[in-house]
Amino acid sequence: MALPTEPVGSIPRPGSLIDAARAFAAGEVPAEELAAFREAAIRETIELFEATASPIITDGEQAKPSFATYPLEGVANVDPHGVVIPFADGHTRQLPRLTAGPFRYGTHAASYLTTAQRYARVPLKQAVISASALSLLYPAEGIQGYPREAFLDDLVAETEADIRDCLAAGAHKVQIDFTEARLSVKLDPTGGLLREFVELNNRVLERFSDEDRTRIGVHTCPGGDRDSTHSADVDYAELLPTLFELRAGSFYIQLAGEPEPGRVLSIIGEHLRPWQTAFVGVIDPIDSKVETPDTVRDRVLEAAEHIPIERLGTTDDCGFAPFGDDTSTPRETAFEKIRARVIGTGLAASELGV
Repeated sequence: MALPTEPVGSIPRPGSLIDAARAFAAGEVPAEELAAFREAAIRETIELFEATASPIITDGEQAKPSFATYPLEGVANVDPHGVVIPFADGHTRQLPRLTAGPFRYGTHAASYLTTAQRYARVPLKQAVISASALSLLYPAEGIQGYPREAFLDDLVAETEADIRDCLAAGAHKVQIDFTEARLSVKLDPTGGLLREFVELNNRVLERFSDEDRTRIGVHTCPGGDRDSTHSADVDYAELLPTLFELRAGSFYIQLAGEPEPGRVLSIIGEHLRPWQTAFVGVIDPIDSKVETPDTVRDRVLEAAEHIPIERLGTTDDCGFAPFGDDTSTPRETAFEKIRARVIGTGLAASELGV
């Protein structure tokens, strides 16, 4: 297939794994038992992922508690009373809060990758959380003896190590989850917070070579949890021009769920840098209806009217379950949608003659 296609990351966890995670959190099962459930879910997920014929897969993030908080597993200097993120349907998610310095990861994403490599027969990509998302852990009132500047220095170093370890371990791509980008425009319509986030993430990206950055991508979406979003009402025109200032080689952009995809595609085409590839979302994980391959094909053909074919790829709008307890999408539906993406992208490639 000449047009590249990649997933974003997460797949809904089996019910047995969700139950085991809850039991572990309640102190009812030991860590070893939870680890066994996680590994079984990874093995099964990879088998089902490969059956879709997706040329690039993930481990479905089966072992992550969430896409955002995995680095905090094993970390003692946090409490649960951090920033609250409201979603359109009224539910919320709350981030932890750092209580003391220094900031260090308790878990690195490469540990998930090396586990998945024991079972996968096709290339694996690995998602990591952005430095900007983790910057929200630092409390507004500060931490005595640990100024914000020192925290950010530690954060940049830890995020760099997270990415570098995945590259060294053989990840096909490392995807930085930057879902707070669109939310930042909602919180600060002046764009000042978005620019701060981009500058912080670029502090990480500038530590890598040009060659490394061809294997590093950035994912943006309006959030996707329990079939709801946190910032879909923010105009992409307020986000995308600044987003492409990030020094990354690939961008995974939610698009299938957008009401005006043509307008967004024109913005992407105008601002995408010559060294960047846009993976446009052709699958909407929030929509319970499974897209047909023909629908995917038509979405790709529309994208090709705005983006040079050599810098165009396809993806899913978002992960299917970024938080470990999200059961809004059945596992079977997720894999059916992925299969449609793969087949539909192939149909479009044939029509485009690539």
